[in-house]
Amino acid sequence: MAGFRPVSDVLAYLAGGWRVERSVRDLASGASGTFGGTTVFERLDGDDSGAHPHPGSRSGLLHHESGTFVWQGVARPAERTLRFLPGDGAGRARVQFADGRPFHDLDLTSGRYVADHPCSADLYRGEFTVYDADRWRTVWRVGGPAKDLVLTTDYTRSY
Repeated sequence: MAGFRPVSDVLAYLAGGWRVERSVRDLASGASGTFGGTTVFERLDGDDSGAHPHPGSRSGLLHHESGTFVWQGVARPAERTLRFLPGDGAGRARVQFADGRPFHDLDLTSGRYVADHPCSADLYRGEFTVYDADRWRTVWRVGGPAKDLVLTTDYTRSY
């Protein structure tokens, strides 16, 4: 499909720094917010596999996002950390929370992927789309008894 860029090595593609712009919409209440900041994907500390010494090749990556979240006019600092580990093939990764709990798989070999993450009574469904070497997007739809959210994040390579 036009507009998707297949990724042969997802960890190499993600390695480095990205500018992040996110919109958050609560579909139930109509409330909205934004996040602006940076995400850095760098080699995981303690990964001494040695097989591929440059960041991202087949060693895992630490994803650290930081910036400012503005919700209904109130700005707060925000950050999160994830781990992207090699998956079954170079175009695939396993994504974990910082504490090692599984989050979702990621397969960008076609340039687009949909992942589900059940969390208590809620379902997080993420759509990942790669546009080119320097731009990609995620859209997370969160639904459950108390949540009806859409989070759209655009990433633009900064280095």
